[in-house]
Amino acid sequence: MLMRRLIRVFIFIAIAWSAYWFIAGYGLRNAITSWFDAQQARGWQAEFSGVETAGYPTHHTTRLNNPALADPVNGTAWSADWIEFQSPAIWPGRQTLSFADTPQRLSYFDQTATIEAKALQAELELQPGVALVLEKMALTAGPWLISEENEALAGGGTLSVIMEQTTAPEAYAITAQIDGFTPGEDLRALMQSATSLPQRFETLQLDMLTTFDKPWDRSALEDSRPQPVAIDLNLAEVKWGELRLFAAGELDVDSQGIPTGEIAIKAENWRDMIAMANAAGALPDQAVDPVTRALNFLAGLGGNPNALDLQLNFRDGFVALGPLPLGPAPRLILR
Repeated sequence: MLMRRLIRVFIFIAIAWSAYWFIAGYGLRNAITSWFDAQQARGWQAEFSGVETAGYPTHHTTRLNNPALADPVNGTAWSADWIEFQSPAIWPGRQTLSFADTPQRLSYFDQTATIEAKALQAELELQPGVALVLEKMALTAGPWLISEENEALAGGGTLSVIMEQTTAPEAYAITAQIDGFTPGEDLRALMQSATSLPQRFETLQLDMLTTFDKPWDRSALEDSRPQPVAIDLNLAEVKWGELRLFAAGELDVDSQGIPTGEIAIKAENWRDMIAMANAAGALPDQAVDPVTRALNFLAGLGGNPNALDLQLNFRDGFVALGPLPLGPAPRLILR
C-alpha cells in the first residue's frame, strides 16, 4: 500500500513538473521570439530561420538558428550561425548564452569584422521582475580571433570580462583579463612596434568600479544605454616585452560625457610608447620632440630615466599629461 502511494506521489510530481517545464519553456521561447518581433516593429532588422527547445527535465535550452540583428540608428549589425539560451528550469533569470564556434560577423556601418571564438559564452544573472535588472554579466572564451577581410586584427588565448552589480544598484564592478593577447600585423604596423617585441602580451588586465546614471536592465537594449557618471580605476596594467604601463585614478563624468579627475600613470621604457603614440596619430609630429624633452626631464627627477610617474589631468574638457597639454578630452558616451 505504501509503495503504491509513493508511486502515485512520484507520478503526480513528475506530471506537475513536466507541465511546469513545458509551460515555462514555452514562455521563455515566446519571450525571445517576441523580443525579435518587437525590434522589427521599431525598425530593426531582427530575424532568425528557426527555433528549437530542449533540456528537459533540468534545464531550458532555446536555440535560434541563423540570428541576425541590425540597428539602423547606430549602424551596428551582428549575425551568427546560431545562438543558444540556457537556464535552470527552476529559475529562468540565470541565463547562459552560448555562441557558435563558427564565424560571427559584427558590422559598424560599412566596416565588418569576423569573430571566431571557442567556447564563447555570456552569463547573465537578472533580478526577478519585468525590468530584468542586470546583477552580473560574464563573458568568457577560449582561443579567439578577430579579423577583417581575412587579415587578423587581434587574437588571444583566453578572455574573461565580468561586470557585477554592487550594493549601489547603479554601480558595477568591472574586471577584464586577456591571456596571450596578440595584435595583428596591421596593429603592430600602426604602432610601429619593434620586431624585438614578442608576438603576445604578457599581461592585459583591468579592474574598475563604474557608476552609471541608471541600472542596466532591458531598457539598455530597447531604449537608451546607461551612461557613466563616475569611474574608479583601481588598476589597468599592460606588459608587452620591455614595455610596462600601469594606471589608477578616479574620474567624474558629466551629462555630456566629459570627464574630470586624475589618472596616475607609471610607464617603463616610455620612449617606445611615444613613438607608438606618434605612429598611431595620438601625438602629432611637431609635438614629439618637446614631449620627449619634457618627459626626459621629469623622468630624470625620479631617478630612473627609463621610468615615468605622471598624472593624466582632466579639466574643463581638456586632458594634460603632467604639465603637458594633450588636447580635448575624449567623451565617454555609450552609444
